[in-house]
Amino acid sequence: MKSKGSAAERELLTMLWGVNFAAIRAAGSGVTKFYCPDVLASNGSKIIAVECKSTKHKYQYFDPEQIRQLLEFARMFKADAWLAVKFSVDWKFFRPEDLKQTGKAFVVTNEDNSKLFYDICNSTGKG
Repeated sequence: MKSKGSAAERELLTMLWGVNFAAIRAAGSGVTKFYCPDVLASNGSKIIAVECKSTKHKYQYFDPEQIRQLLEFARMFKADAWLAVKFSVDWKFFRPEDLKQTGKAFVVTNEDNSKLFYDICNSTGKG
């Protein structure tokens, strides 16, 4: 399960480098006491912090604390916060404010209105 997420992160890195964003995977993201996003990237004028997930299901859940930490990191780093979900083979990108709350978690589905890869590279404003 962890290797599928790592593979998706590496795929996203390749995509970002392909559009002139220098990008890194954060080693140990999710296992250290200090939060860091899965992927951090910049083209020199824009910084993005990305929490990355991969699933074969039609939905993906996010822990509210993870979203809070992503937003806090992005604020401190002056980065745009994004959530990237690879639904089988299709990448979908969401702003934290696009998530729906379902009881104790946030959720997105592969049918939800999402952004394109182009959008995360060209959007303005902080997330």
